[in-house]
Amino acid sequence: MTEHIDVSNIENLSLAEFTENAYLNYAMYVINDRALPHIGDGFKPVQRRIVYAMSELRLNADAKYMKSARTIGDVIGKYHPHGDAASYEAMVLMAQSFTYRYPLVDGQGNWGSPDDPKSYAAMRYTESKLTGYSKVLLSELGQGTAEWIANFDGTMEEPLVLPARLPNLLLNGGTGIAVGMATDILPHNLNEIVSACVHLLDSPKASVLDLMTHVKGPDFPTGAEIISSPEEIQQNYETGRGSVRARAVYSIEAGEIVLEALPYQVSGTKILEQIAAQMQAKKLPMVVDLRDESDHENPTRIVIVPRSNRVDIEALMGHLFASTDLERTYRINQNVIQLSGRPGVCSLRELLKQWLEFRQTTVLKRLQFRLEKILDRLHILEGLLVAFLNIDEVIHIIRTEDQPKLKLIERFELTERQAEAILDLRLRQLAKLEEQKIRAEQDELGAERASLQQIIDSKARLKTLIKKELLADAETYGNPRRSAIVKRAESKAFSERDLMTNDPITVVLSENGWVRAAKGHEVNGSELSYRSGDRFLASAAGKTNQTAVFFDNRGRTYALAAHLLPSARGQGEPLSGKINPPPGALFTGLVLDEPEQKYLIASDAGYGFVGKVEDMISKNKAGKAYLSVPTGAQSLPPCRISPEAEQLIAAFTSEGRLLIFSLKDLPELARGKGNKIINIPSAAVKSRSEVMAHLVVFQESETITVHSGKRYINLTLKELTHYRGERARRGLKLPRGFQKVDRVVLNP
Repeated sequence: MTEHIDVSNIENLSLAEFTENAYLNYAMYVINDRALPHIGDGFKPVQRRIVYAMSELRLNADAKYMKSARTIGDVIGKYHPHGDAASYEAMVLMAQSFTYRYPLVDGQGNWGSPDDPKSYAAMRYTESKLTGYSKVLLSELGQGTAEWIANFDGTMEEPLVLPARLPNLLLNGGTGIAVGMATDILPHNLNEIVSACVHLLDSPKASVLDLMTHVKGPDFPTGAEIISSPEEIQQNYETGRGSVRARAVYSIEAGEIVLEALPYQVSGTKILEQIAAQMQAKKLPMVVDLRDESDHENPTRIVIVPRSNRVDIEALMGHLFASTDLERTYRINQNVIQLSGRPGVCSLRELLKQWLEFRQTTVLKRLQFRLEKILDRLHILEGLLVAFLNIDEVIHIIRTEDQPKLKLIERFELTERQAEAILDLRLRQLAKLEEQKIRAEQDELGAERASLQQIIDSKARLKTLIKKELLADAETYGNPRRSAIVKRAESKAFSERDLMTNDPITVVLSENGWVRAAKGHEVNGSELSYRSGDRFLASAAGKTNQTAVFFDNRGRTYALAAHLLPSARGQGEPLSGKINPPPGALFTGLVLDEPEQKYLIASDAGYGFVGKVEDMISKNKAGKAYLSVPTGAQSLPPCRISPEAEQLIAAFTSEGRLLIFSLKDLPELARGKGNKIINIPSAAVKSRSEVMAHLVVFQESETITVHSGKRYINLTLKELTHYRGERARRGLKLPRGFQKVDRVVLNP
């Protein structure tokens, strides 16, 4: 017998229409319930459920750690009916300090490393609890602030959105791939975001450019520097789409390049493989070694060893930035579930504006919830007070009446709630002092009710409260920016000094090692004021984008960027606060010039050589051993060499001897002791009985004035020719009365 089927209620759909509707429903599910974060708490559903499940297990920051498997079991069993591996991976990411700017999970055990974020241990081995930062998402949960929905099987409820006190969406960022759309939001600095929120509360019409006075750009957990221009970052924030470039941070230690911070989500192991592959392919002939010195104290420390100190390190790093992941571009697509429940790409201003609307609504709900609690308590206290004022009659009614609640309601015009509260009183609460407590509680709750009502009725007061809470949370959880925003070239890393203007500047050094810099070249260092017991030693004219090199008496050189030196409006600052010279070192001179400029470098033992400024420079605070000074000797101030014409050297000893010879007779060296300039017995140098006291580089057209006490003598071309000789000779004696030379002046 064939069963009759009623076809009157069957809907006919074409296959195309059915599949279109089915796919659209699936797409909306993925967008709203899986892939995109909500603007309110910045979470995707799985993240929200993990944090909520951990709070229900009382795994707060001050609790003991619990096995992660227990947490994941609650998550997938109660709220998130998906795979345990995917849920655990989402939990791991929230625990990694190199992935989340402000981690939400405090993990114990192996939770992965920057080299391999997925090298974490299985959930049966690791333990976890919430971090202190998670309070900003959970502390207001039980205060009527969240909308509750049924879980997947309808047996319990879960919050639709957590009542976040901070815009977690921008602080920790997020990524997701939905159907037909995706999201890429970069992490930001808490202090900057809070500052922007406060500004937007005060100035609702503020533009993105105004907000960028507070939010400089993204802030990555790993601390790599951001090299996108402010204009590019502004365009990203205006449209909600774009990209940001980040670059590794490196320093130079003893001629070696040390990578100290890598771009966000870049593995150090991968960087090593990329550089090693180029070395094997002989594309990096200027690199001789590559080491990974990363450890617990230095999570990122990759050392690149150049072949020699003549390798152009900036050019080398520019190549590596362009050819490896040491420089990386991050996509920005600020696509989120908005307050309307629909996905959309938002600008920075729109994100902050909508979050502040969410926050105002949340705070208003919290205040109204508290107000309702207060009103309910005041209502009960009012009934209790009636009972205490008529205590004997109340006791009599309770003892004699069959239905005391109805009698109390009738006799004292109470509500059912008040009558139940009276009947629930304990005997010890009938004490005389209890009435005073009730009145005191009424006064306290009355004052709080008035305060809450004022805030609820006033938008200005509500904004003020939100600002106070934002600033308080910033004080608790905020920390300094990790990712410096620096302007760099496309494929060549420029230092801050390279971006400086080349304004004229004069650097002045005192005998006690105090330094200052004055604008212009018309400054006379001897006319400046000095501290008591101190006086002028040397000065050098140059430009702000150059490097000042300081010489000590042991032949070490110390380099400082000229534009960072203190102003000459005061008496300067001690060099010892900026560099680390050895104990007892005295400064003898300084240089401020172009890297290719040559100088005559010498010690008073009578040795010297010609050197370039670029060879004197070292980023090491302890300086560079540039001139090898013999025992008992000291270095002399450097003498600038003019490249235009052939020059001579005049060497004066403290015994009044003078030797003149051609500058070409001295070699050009990168560092070292140099060649003998004038012959002085080594014993005399050690005992300091005779040293090379003065050194002058001059042209034949110039004359020299020699001062000895109050006497002086002008040496013209004829007299100077008398003292000409071969390099390393003893030299000839100056005229009688000039055996002690105090000062030598070169005359054009």
